[in-house]
Amino acid sequence: MTREPAAVTVGVLYPGFSAEDDYPRAEALLGGWARLPLVHTEMREDAHRVDALLDIGADDVLAAGVGALRANGSAPLDAVMWACTSGSFVFGRDGAAAQVAALEAAAGVPASSTSFAFVDACASLGVTRVAVGATYPDDVAGRFVAFLGAAGIEVLSLSARGIVTAAEVGTLPAAAVLEFAAAADHPDAQAVLLPDTALHTIGLLDALDARVGKPVLTANQVSIWQGLRLAGADVVRAGLGSVFAHTATGPTGRAGP
Repeated sequence: MTREPAAVTVGVLYPGFSAEDDYPRAEALLGGWARLPLVHTEMREDAHRVDALLDIGADDVLAAGVGALRANGSAPLDAVMWACTSGSFVFGRDGAAAQVAALEAAAGVPASSTSFAFVDACASLGVTRVAVGATYPDDVAGRFVAFLGAAGIEVLSLSARGIVTAAEVGTLPAAAVLEFAAAADHPDAQAVLLPDTALHTIGLLDALDARVGKPVLTANQVSIWQGLRLAGADVVRAGLGSVFAHTATGPTGRAGP
């Protein structure tokens, strides 16, 4: 059953330019009560490479993004999301938790990152065994596997596509995304994870679940889901995939358990 909460505003910090149009698309699917204002944080180099990812996720970069959200917004923020998976898990679990804590201190409202959103979404669905379809090179994808493992999520298979730039990821057509998710699946996985906010998925969520035959969790999807949870607006909503199909269970975490 769909619940319509009071209007909420979840600020989105998004690095570079690739699939940022997923967020206004999600606003429309949610029915207009959720505002997802987005600012593009500084990306000095668009590269799925460890040093570049550490740079885009630096505390001063995210704090500047919060400042831009406040300057550009007309409504108070209820929560803030760092909508970048690789720019969070690359720090490791403890480093990513420190990143979220610094972001929350800068924003003055609850905050989280896409990496922790994946962990919390898996917990909400009771998922402990996953397959991962990563657009990243192998070494970066391996860090996501380690991040999930530290949270008690077993990765049964990893498919790494080896795409270096977010801009290129953003050009992948819907058919390629659907095929990539299906090819990444493992028969014993409870869900397939697509961990790149540069990948356009918001318009494909139900189709992804149907194609694979199990929940497919995507980066922009779980970022929005987590932001709404932090804002106190946990919702049930059709058209946004399995994680939006039921009320979340368990605590609303900022940086995971």
